[in-house]
Amino acid sequence: MSAQTRGHWGMYLAGGLVSLAMPGAAWAQAVPPDPVSSDPTLPSGELMLSADAPLAPLPDLGVDWPDLSEAKPGEDRSAPDAAAMVDLVRYAYRVTGIDGVADTLFRQRFDALSTLKAHVADPSNAAQVDRRAREDAALLMTLLRGVGYYDARVATSVVVEAGKPVVTLAVEPGNRYTLGDVAVPGLVETGDAAAALRGAFGVGVADPVDADRIADGVAELRNQLAERGFPFATVAEPNVVVDHATGRAALTLDVVPGGARVFGQITTPPNKLFDARHIQSIARFRPGQPYNATALDDLRRTLIQTGIVASADVQPVEGRALGTVDIAVALQPAPPRTIAGAIGYGTGEGVRAEVSWTHRSLFPPEGGLTLRGVLGEQEQAAAVVFRRNNFGGRDRVLTGQLSATNLNRVAFQATTFSLSGSLEQQTTIFFQKQWTWSVGAELAASDERDVIVATGASRRRTFFIAALPTSLSYDGSDDLLNPANGFRLGVRVSPELSLQGSAFSYARVQFDASAYRAVDARVVIAGRLRLGTILGAPRDAIAPSRRFYAGGGASVRGYSFQAIGPRDPNNDPIGGRSLTEFSLEARIKVFGPFGLVPFFDAGNIYTSELPGFGGLEYGAGLGVRYYSSFGPIRIDVGTPINPQAGDARVAVYVSLGQAF
Repeated sequence: MSAQTRGHWGMYLAGGLVSLAMPGAAWAQAVPPDPVSSDPTLPSGELMLSADAPLAPLPDLGVDWPDLSEAKPGEDRSAPDAAAMVDLVRYAYRVTGIDGVADTLFRQRFDALSTLKAHVADPSNAAQVDRRAREDAALLMTLLRGVGYYDARVATSVVVEAGKPVVTLAVEPGNRYTLGDVAVPGLVETGDAAAALRGAFGVGVADPVDADRIADGVAELRNQLAERGFPFATVAEPNVVVDHATGRAALTLDVVPGGARVFGQITTPPNKLFDARHIQSIARFRPGQPYNATALDDLRRTLIQTGIVASADVQPVEGRALGTVDIAVALQPAPPRTIAGAIGYGTGEGVRAEVSWTHRSLFPPEGGLTLRGVLGEQEQAAAVVFRRNNFGGRDRVLTGQLSATNLNRVAFQATTFSLSGSLEQQTTIFFQKQWTWSVGAELAASDERDVIVATGASRRRTFFIAALPTSLSYDGSDDLLNPANGFRLGVRVSPELSLQGSAFSYARVQFDASAYRAVDARVVIAGRLRLGTILGAPRDAIAPSRRFYAGGGASVRGYSFQAIGPRDPNNDPIGGRSLTEFSLEARIKVFGPFGLVPFFDAGNIYTSELPGFGGLEYGAGLGVRYYSSFGPIRIDVGTPINPQAGDARVAVYVSLGQAF
C-alpha cells in the first residue's frame, strides 16, 4: 500500500503513511518516529519547541511579547497583524547537525528558501519568529528526505544571548536510506539499445535515495531514448517506496518506448521563406536514417541562423510510411532588412567606415541583396552583392558582386571595376567544419598608378585581368573564434590572365598555417606561418594591386600597412613576388573577460619567385583583449625592432577577432 502525491517538495499525511513528492516523482514511506522532541537536560532558560508549537514568552528580553489571543480595549482586530506591530526585536538563528549531510547543495538550498534568513535583519515579534521557525523546520525535513534521510529529526529551541533571542534548529539526520531494488520495466522493448539506456539512467541498487540523482537519471534516459531512435517514448514519474524497518527503498520507473523510427519526410505549411525541399537540403539528416533528437535541435538553430527566421518549431510526428517519423516545421519570419555599419582604425590605414543595406530574402529561398559602401582615408568603394545561402547544401554560399573601388595606398593608387562570383563551403560557430573550400571567377579593369623603380618617376597603366581564385582549408582547432588547441592549414591558388599591352599569365599561391596550445586554463600559446609566391611573370609586369605586401594588424604588427619590403627611390613600398611571415603570441586571461597578449612578429617581401627567410623585419608589442559573447575585441600596440627609414615607432590596431 502506498499513498502518492505530486507537487514541489510537498508532504501529504493520510492513512498512516507519509508521501514526500519531489518535482516529477512520487514517494511513499511508513510513518517515522516523531521528528520533533524536547530535551529536559537543556540549560535553564532554553526551551525545546515542536515545529507546530508557538514560541513561549521571553521575559528576559526586557520586552513583553504581545498576547495575540486577546484583543485590547478599542483595538480593531480586523486589521492584519495589529498586535504584531508592537514590541519588535531583532533575532538571530543557527542550524546545527547538518555538517554530515552527504549533499553539497543542502545548505545552499536551505539558505535560499529559509524564511528565518530572509527576515533576520527585520524587527520581528513572537508570532512572526514562531511561524518562521516552524516553516524552516518543515523545510529542513523536506530537504533531508529529498537526499535520503527519512528518519531525520528537527528540534527547535530559543535562548536569549546578550539580550537577543537566538533560534536554533537542531538536526539529527539519522541514517541515509539506499535503494534495495530498481526496476525499469519497458526497456526490454528497445532491443539492443536496452543495456545502453539502462546505463544512461545510471541509478542502481545500493545507491542513496537521492532526489536530484534520480531526477537527473530520468532526464538523461528521456534524452537517450530520443537520441536512439524512439521519438514517441514516454517515461513515467519515478515511484519510490520507503521501508523504515530496513532503511531501504524500492524504485520503479515505467517506460513505454513507442517503437524505433527512421526519418521520413519534412513537412511545412505554405510560407514565403522555405519549402520542404529547401529545409531538407539544410538538415543534417536524410530520409531512412535512424531518428535522433539532436538533429532536430541542429535544424532549429540552423533555420534561425539564416537571419530570416525569427522562430522555428520543429517537431516529430507520425510518418506517412510505416516505421518512419516525419518532421513538421513551422516558421515565423524575421524582419528581412538590415542596416549595418562598422568603423575601424589602423596605423598606416587610417580611419575606415563601412555601411550596408541588406534584404536577406529578396529572392527566395535565401537569396539576398546587399548594397555596400566604404569611406576611408585610403579606400572608397561601392558594391552590389547578391548572396544565396545554403545553395544546394548546408552552409554552401553562392555570391555574385559588381563593385567599384578606389584604393590610395602608399605603394600604389588603383581605380578598379570588377565583376566576380564564387561558390564556397563555409564553416560556422554552429557547425564548425574541418574542410572548407571555395571556387570563383573574376573579371577586372583597373587603372593603377605606381612608379618606375629605376627612376622614381610616376606612371599610370590600365590592366584587364581575368582570374580563377580557389582555396582549400583544414581546421583542426577546438574553437572557430578563439581557439585554444589544435591547428589550421590553408592554401589559395589564383591563376590569372593579364592584358596590359600584351597578354600574359601567372599564378598567385599562398599557404597559411597556424597552431594553438593551451598551457593552462589562463594561457594559450599561438603561432602562425604564411608563405606566398607569384609564378610566371616578373614583378614589374604584375598590376601593383595584385602583388604581395606585408605589414599591418593582420600581418607584421609594429609596422604600417604594407610598409615592409623593397622600396622605390621615394622610399615607398613596391610590393613583391614572394612573401614570408610568422607570428608568435601568448594569450593570457587576466581577470573576467579581459586578457593581455604579448606578441612577436616577423616578415619580409622578396622580388624572387620563392620566399626566403633573410632580411626579416621584426615587430613586437602588447595587446589587450575583451572576450565578448560574439568574439574577442582586440587592441594591439606594436613597435618595429629593426625599422627602415620613415617607419613610425608605434603602431596601433583595433579589430574584432584574434590576429590569427
